[in-house]
Amino acid sequence: MATEAQTPPHLTPLQLKDEDNKEADKQRKLTASGPSPDPLAANYGEVPLEELQSKEVTGRIWTEVRALTEELKDQKVLVRGRAQTVRAVSKKMAFLVLREKGSTVQCVLLVAPDLVSLGMVKFANGLSRESYVDVEGTVSVPSSPIKGASQQVEIQVRKLYCISKAVPTLPINIEDAARSEVEIDKALQAGEQLVRVNQDTRLNFRVLDLRTPCNQAIFRVQCQVESIFRQFLLSEGFVGIHTPKLIAGSSEGGSAVFRLEYKGQPACLAQSPQLHKQMAICGDFGRVFEVGPVFRAEDSFTHKHLCEFTGLDVEMEIKEHYSEVMDIVDRLFVALFDSLNKRCQKDLEAIGKQYPFQHLKYLRETLRLTFQEGVELLKEDGIEIDPLGDLNTESEKKLGKLVLEKYGTEFYILHRYPLAVRPFYNMPCSDDQTYSNSFDVFMRGEEIISGAQRIHEPDLLTTRAIACGIDVKMISTYVDSFRYGAPPHGGFGVGLERVVMLFCGLNNIRKTTLFPRDPIRIAP
Repeated sequence: MATEAQTPPHLTPLQLKDEDNKEADKQRKLTASGPSPDPLAANYGEVPLEELQSKEVTGRIWTEVRALTEELKDQKVLVRGRAQTVRAVSKKMAFLVLREKGSTVQCVLLVAPDLVSLGMVKFANGLSRESYVDVEGTVSVPSSPIKGASQQVEIQVRKLYCISKAVPTLPINIEDAARSEVEIDKALQAGEQLVRVNQDTRLNFRVLDLRTPCNQAIFRVQCQVESIFRQFLLSEGFVGIHTPKLIAGSSEGGSAVFRLEYKGQPACLAQSPQLHKQMAICGDFGRVFEVGPVFRAEDSFTHKHLCEFTGLDVEMEIKEHYSEVMDIVDRLFVALFDSLNKRCQKDLEAIGKQYPFQHLKYLRETLRLTFQEGVELLKEDGIEIDPLGDLNTESEKKLGKLVLEKYGTEFYILHRYPLAVRPFYNMPCSDDQTYSNSFDVFMRGEEIISGAQRIHEPDLLTTRAIACGIDVKMISTYVDSFRYGAPPHGGFGVGLERVVMLFCGLNNIRKTTLFPRDPIRIAP
């Protein structure tokens, strides 16, 4: 129970007033002189902007966090990264977890004479999460495993500087964004409630969302897919090209076209490099590929459609049969899957930690079925499909399950599609004009690749274009390119983001798109 303060009996009111005056005078002197200067003040603090404006080259060397191992024990290091978490143990001790490119290390600040001051510990405790900092210190190896960081060493901090301060309150916390659904569900079962960051919130604050270990891994895997694609095709004699994205007419037909005015004349964004990669074959390059943006004015709000994506496109001369194109698909993707499983083990583990998935099942020689054989498989399972129609999403998924059960693969080719459901430039079959020399490739029950032998005869190409509602005048230069002599050729196209999504067993293409563009999203 609180009591009122009593006047000491040995002091008179006049003496008490005199004591108060003395104490007030003492406080004024302390305030005027300020706190005692910290002799180690130069070892911590915020770095002024002028020091970061490329002022000088000091020759200092930074060590990457992922390179911090036991081999560096007792060595001095300089690291730069984000202050992921700061935990104050006392006025004299704090832990700082530093993150760089998905790797983390625990940094220890412990007051010690001539090394670490109370001021440095206080400064560390005041750092806002995600601030960019430089840490200098000595590497040590703790006696027990570190649970809160990827690196199993610590840094005994001797200097700490803030390079860029983050706002005190973030719109989303990285810890919440990195949490798996499994963890959230377990917490709910235990009566606890953890924050779930939904997809729209993630995309609204994508810069923060990209900092999670899972997202760092997804886009490293994506980089590898593109790299392996390029290297394999270069080794097969293909030439990398870049085709225009502003074109006069639709490259694929249909209504999914972004139309615009180009210096007073109508134009559109390319739905694919299709027309120009064929023209490159007419230009005697023999084998070409391209990695570039593709634009589709999709009104689909599905897990696999976007208005802009990255296309991986291939076109090549064929000598006798369009199976030569399927041979490239076979060897390219088996090599791709093998390389990803070998090179990206840690990244795939990081993805699986947040979004658990089973590794893709595929054969050393990719299974090929005709469209009619696929229809028969579905029919045997009680599903009737129009033999001259196309597969819908539901039938594709069902066929994927049937193929997995019968052949043990989640990656296969379905070829010889009905001509009526293919683009105007697909070559009809010689033995039955209702079918085409075309193919689709499926992965985990979803279509990822579309390819075919192309029509290289200009009159037939014109007839097919008119039948498909294409304004031939808008593609006249494309059609004319075949009038000067053109070899039989074929090719295929695949979406980079869709390959990564399905290889990693993810449920939405927006997870594998850096900054997605769909019917309602054009920012950030």
